[in-house]
Formats: sequence, structure tokens, C-alpha cells
Amino acid sequence: MDHRPVGFLDSGLGGISVLGEALRILPEENFIYFGDTRNIPYGDKPPETVYQYTRAAVDTLIERECKAIVIACNTATSVAAAQLRQELPLPIIGMEPALKPASLLPGDGRVLVMATRNTIRLPKFQALMALYGKDAIPLPCSGLMECVEDGQLSGPRVEKLLAELFAPYANEDIKAVVLGCTHYPFLRKTISRFFSPDVSLIDGNLGTVRQLRRRLEEENLLSAGPGGNVTFLSSLDGEEPILRMQHMLSLWRSPEA
Repeated sequence: MDHRPVGFLDSGLGGISVLGEALRILPEENFIYFGDTRNIPYGDKPPETVYQYTRAAVDTLIERECKAIVIACNTATSVAAAQLRQELPLPIIGMEPALKPASLLPGDGRVLVMATRNTIRLPKFQALMALYGKDAIPLPCSGLMECVEDGQLSGPRVEKLLAELFAPYANEDIKAVVLGCTHYPFLRKTISRFFSPDVSLIDGNLGTVRQLRRRLEEENLLSAGPGGNVTFLSSLDGEEPILRMQHMLSLWRSPEA
């Protein structure tokens, strides 16, 4: 048994949606969450810059003696995960847009894949599309991440962006929407209003946490508890970024989330 914490990182608040799943699935574990608030967003930056930021965040978590690291950001995973696994001895778990489970849902219809521009254009996503993207439509979603970072999970600003995003597909038969950025699950309720109840909204959070649990088991790194403690870190100084992270986690864990 290993009582060291599990590290999570994201460019900001989005990875807290994955952290919330980890707290539910792995209640015996403790966690450190690093939000790279100074350098947000990652989704429109050059890959080499995203790698540098991700590596710096990983190094911060390693300094805190994390036993495994979850890159709770689809863009950072696409850019950095493979190289980090080659360079580091500890488990590195990444994100992947949940296109595979969406494509395997029964019935006909298209699959809308919401993601950042970087995620969509990088080779990792292109390979995923080659395997499971026959009925998929990639949707680069400018502005939505910023809404979540600003605490706007509903309201006119979010609804205007979503209305413009989905308008070209109003006459398409849609069977699923993939939330391919860890910020987007915070907008699930608002996004669902644009579709009929039989359209599935799917994210990769649960699959990522299940992979984390498998890797901890394989490496004999599971903790026996007590767990549930979360330490928040930010690349920005001051208390405000930490308070925002704590607030978003409380929103995610509330019964109405």
C-alpha cells in the first residue's frame, strides 16, 4: 500500500470534473490538483509550448511526491503524455475524447465531438477518428472553456456560443455529443437543453479514473486510506485561484451537479 497522493493537472478548472470522479471511485486516495492558471488556455497554443507547461506542472507534482499523475486535459494529453511516459517511471494517465463509446452506442445518427482546436488537429485525435469517426463531426469550440473559467455555466453568454455552435447541425440526426474537453462537463445541463433527451452526452472522465485505478493496482500503489483529502496548487500567486478551484469542486460534488 502507498499513501502518497495522486497528482492531477490541467490548464485551469476543467480537470476538477475528473478529480471529482476520482474522489468518488477512489475514496481511499488523497490528491494534489495543479491548475496552470497563469498559462491558460492550452487549446490555442503551439504544441511545444503546451509540452513545456505540462512538463513544468508534472515536475511540480513530482516534487510533492505524487505516486501517479493524471493529465486531466485533452490537449495536454495529446501533446505530452506519450513523451512523459518515456521519460518518467511513474504512471502517467491521460484523457481521450470519448468517441469510441459514443460510436458504439446503438442506433443511427451522427456524433458531435466538442473539443479544442489543438485537440482536434493533433495526431492522437486524428488516429481516434480513423478508428471510430465514421459518423463523427469534430466541433472546435472557441470560448466555452473561458465561460467555465469565469464561472458562467449557464446564461446568455454560454447559450449564445452553444446556439451558434450547434446551429449548422439542427437538421442532422444526432445520437451523441462527446464532451471532449474537461471543462465541458460543467456545461452538461446547458448543453443538454439543445438536444432531445435521447441524445447521449458522453465524457471521458469515468474511463480515465478507471484507468488510473487499474494502473495503481498494477503497480501496487493503492492506498488503504484514510483518503479524500485534496490539496490545490496554482501557477498564479494568491488565494483567489485556490478558492475558485475549491468552489468548482464543491459545485461538482453537489447533488444538483
